[in-house]
Amino acid sequence: MRAVIFAEYGVPSVLKVVETGLPEPGPGQVRVAVRAAGVNPIDVKVRSGSMSGGKPLAAPRSLGSEVSGVVDAVGDGVADVAVGDPVAGWPVGGGYAEYALMSVYARKPDALTWEQAAVLPVAGEAALRSLRALKTRRGETLLINGASGAVGALATQIAVADGVTVVGTAGPANLDRVRSLGAAATAYGPGLADRVRELAPQGVDGVLDAAGHGALPDAIALRGGVDRVVTIADPAAFDLGVPFLSGGPEDQTAEVLRTLLEAAAQGRITPPAAHGMALDQAVQAHEQVEKGGAGKIVLLP
Repeated sequence: MRAVIFAEYGVPSVLKVVETGLPEPGPGQVRVAVRAAGVNPIDVKVRSGSMSGGKPLAAPRSLGSEVSGVVDAVGDGVADVAVGDPVAGWPVGGGYAEYALMSVYARKPDALTWEQAAVLPVAGEAALRSLRALKTRRGETLLINGASGAVGALATQIAVADGVTVVGTAGPANLDRVRSLGAAATAYGPGLADRVRELAPQGVDGVLDAAGHGALPDAIALRGGVDRVVTIADPAAFDLGVPFLSGGPEDQTAEVLRTLLEAAAQGRITPPAAHGMALDQAVQAHEQVEKGGAGKIVLLP
């Protein structure tokens, strides 16, 4: 099979398409013929070495933390899906390939395209995790910084559907999109706290920073402290006493996948719009993610 790997940390051009053997599913795993593989900022950070702690790469590795595809083989103990079933989830060992292994997956609803299903696991899980951490409740007001991005937009939709009033921030070009999600909208930048107070004179009960942009001081001012303020994007959190929600394997469950896929299939949330690129264009995909503003990209093997 063809797969994208890198043998050293560095710029996007370290990514190479190679021929490699088919992975065999172990107990509880399925092998899927990949139809779409999401490209995420975390992939760029891993490839660049910014998360390596200065240690060299021990062996060539792949990337990709969300895929959709057709079950091609099943390991021992798998009884919930069969060969030929459409699924989506988190791959084991990378998803930039023609085939991938998965231990955590859920059936893809027919109403969703491969691209739509492939872009939900990472951003959707982060949105659900953030809302759980904030303990948002019906009738409360939530500020979401970066409400037009993949995580922020999904968090906005989920919160609004749950009866939460959302004030969302975005760049000037994306304010109408934020409003279309059911939120009040305002731009990033100086004076943010005052603009939010105008939109939410009753105050905000929680803040989710999904974009960074130095918004945490305003978030703390609006809340009068760090209580119920979280970020998934700003490392300044560690100096300010704000929880940085990085997530982990324990957060990646089949229940979360089913919740997201079913909500999207029923039209309660809209998956991030995705731009498809060929597997051979992994380098260009990473270049676009690094530049920013490219929206969601999926590789199509």
